Amino acid sequence: MNFTAGLLAAAGPQKLSLPEIWDQATVEAKIIIVILMIFSVFAWSVMASKAVQMQRAHKLNRFFEAEFRGQASVLGIFDRRLGVDGCPLFGVYKDGCTELDTRLKLPDGSRKQQLSIKSIEHIKRSLEGAVAREALRLESGLILLAIAVSGAPFMGLLGTVWGVMDAFGGIAKAAMQGARPDLSYMAPGVAAALITTVAGLLVAIPSMFGYNWLVHQLRVHTVELDNFAQMLASRMETEFLKDD
Repeated sequence: MNFTAGLLAAAGPQKLSLPEIWDQATVEAKIIIVILMIFSVFAWSVMASKAVQMQRAHKLNRFFEAEFRGQASVLGIFDRRLGVDGCPLFGVYKDGCTELDTRLKLPDGSRKQQLSIKSIEHIKRSLEGAVAREALRLESGLILLAIAVSGAPFMGLLGTVWGVMDAFGGIAKAAMQGARPDLSYMAPGVAAALITTVAGLLVAIPSMFGYNWLVHQLRVHTVELDNFAQMLASRMETEFLKDD
């Protein structure tokens, strides 16, 4: 009976709650945890905003592509001066048609019916630039997730190493003063040190899944932009390229 009670008494103090572990953490560990919390807020904000942006872009692209395929002329939508904010395909289409319209315009305001192959090549380069610009716009903000994925675990590890170093320093100091510190003496300090690694992983793991999903969506959108630019250039050549 006394042996069991002794075991329970020994086991009881070893279980620490999060507030108790937080109280045992060093100032440096607390600063790192606060920084990781800020990282987490930014990471979740980026994931939410980029997910909404990707889904909206996908929906608008489908609507615009269906409308574009139904036009008799490649400049049909452009001549109506329509605007589709947030649609990557429309951004490419608008830049390409603006360049096409510039090269078709005559001094009297009318349009030529044919273009040289050199003019078509200039329009293609304009389309390539528009594709790159739209891809960069979709990619903006992902660097914050990449930083969270790669940097958060190392910050957590830094806090852990610092906390363990501090805990062993306290043990050494106590031993120099004549005390005999045991595992129960150092356990709270080590547990407080390990909490920074846990915090770092809690930031990095969701960020990793979100980053990988967003990178996949970005690749899909980039391929769609490339395919649309090629289709648009092909239609421009069919309608306006001068026959040799």
